Amino acid sequence: MSIDAILSFEEAMEKYDPVLGFEVHVELNTKTKMFSSAPNVFGDEPNTNVNEVDLGMPGVLPVVNKAAVESSIKIGLALNCKIAESCRFARKNYFYPDTPKNFQTSQYDEPIAYDGYLDIELEDGTVFRVEIERAHMEEDAGKLTHMGGAAGRIQGADYSLVDYNRAGVPLVEIVTKPIEGAGSRAPELAKAYVAAVREIVKNLGVSDARMERGNVRCDANVSLRPHGQERFGIRSETKNVNSLRAVEHAVRYEIQRHAAVLDSGQPVVQETRHWHEDTRSTTSGRAKSDADDYRYFPEPDLVPVVASREWVEELRATLPEPPAERRKRLKEAWGYSDLEFRDVVNAGVMDSIEETVAAGATADVARKWWMGEVVGRAKVADVEPAELGVTPQLIVELNKLVEGGKINNKMASQVLDGVLAGEGTPEEIIAKRGLAVVSDDGPLLEAIDAALAAQPDVAEKIRGGKIQAIGAIVGGVMKATRGQADAGRVRELILEKLGVQG
Repeated sequence: MSIDAILSFEEAMEKYDPVLGFEVHVELNTKTKMFSSAPNVFGDEPNTNVNEVDLGMPGVLPVVNKAAVESSIKIGLALNCKIAESCRFARKNYFYPDTPKNFQTSQYDEPIAYDGYLDIELEDGTVFRVEIERAHMEEDAGKLTHMGGAAGRIQGADYSLVDYNRAGVPLVEIVTKPIEGAGSRAPELAKAYVAAVREIVKNLGVSDARMERGNVRCDANVSLRPHGQERFGIRSETKNVNSLRAVEHAVRYEIQRHAAVLDSGQPVVQETRHWHEDTRSTTSGRAKSDADDYRYFPEPDLVPVVASREWVEELRATLPEPPAERRKRLKEAWGYSDLEFRDVVNAGVMDSIEETVAAGATADVARKWWMGEVVGRAKVADVEPAELGVTPQLIVELNKLVEGGKINNKMASQVLDGVLAGEGTPEEIIAKRGLAVVSDDGPLLEAIDAALAAQPDVAEKIRGGKIQAIGAIVGGVMKATRGQADAGRVRELILEKLGVQG
């Protein structure tokens, strides 16, 4: 795989203005597929959730999934879109092995939702409005598994296997209008926009929204134009990017690649690109087709979908609290500062903190655990915090053990490691590792005597009124007891022994 020449990001920004566009594909979690009664289930044996409609057998007729239509309308409403009173499906004609009918049933000039927007908040609080062109209904294609290659991609593969379980799964494709003016923040905006869409569809309950499973996938369009030029440049489309970090990195890379091509005096090729996470680069896919190439025409086997105003308003009334309003409510309820709450959101632990508070912890305790203990471990493991395996109930249990004096914070961190390593429950790990706090005065007094004898000058400072010097003695005791002493009780005993009022 050859790597294209790129400019530094800073140099690209000095010369060019990026224009972005995103097509986010959202798989709906309906029980059955978009046009057939086959189950919509992830992870089953290949080619078991298919029927004659999914396989495009002669003479079969599709039937529209009403639940999928309702989910599509909810997505449109959540994106501040207008909902079409009547819309219809179209055939998008192309041949590829994962599309057994040789066409995809989609929507073309009559989408169910159109003309919306999303206000996207960046990490520093800046709000950027992204305008939505349309959100239309369609069906997913099957899945190809390329065998024999080094990276699991079609390049270098010996052969490919096709699984039609995903063929016909309901999709909503959300298409933005061209996004101008992001400048050097374009990669950050890309990540934040896809994160916002994922958050919305998950909040609505219409999709499992797991990007690693392909429930949410992004096609990222990038073009560059010299500063001051009005006309858009030629765009590339990086296909099926399925993580937030990858979206950010893909947009950044394409900006750098486009800049290098333009600087060389060559034209940018309008094409699809493949993202490679291992090299954080893209490679050429195929020449990008225009709408005319797909020979769209109205689907003759399906009647138009009519969404009455009454039906739309009934669905609007079922929408949950919008994510932006929820964030504002939680921030006020928890009493976090702007910076604290932004850090929580950016770390992806807001939901976990909310669940931990609901399980009985205070907001400050929940933030301390998730931001102080869980996030760091997730970074080391290179996973999202929610994927680490820490539950709100575990946090509450560990905190009760600390507040009850059975273990201290350092021990609680070790207990957490033990739970994640599969060593058992917190109580079992405390017993196995001998982690209980030493609060019996006998062993503590022995350790205090040894620490005072080793640092007589510190003892004199404490007697002389420098109470803060007690930390050195406490530290000696904690070291002698392998961190298992009750630090509060140690302090009390030292002051009593030295005859000093604390």
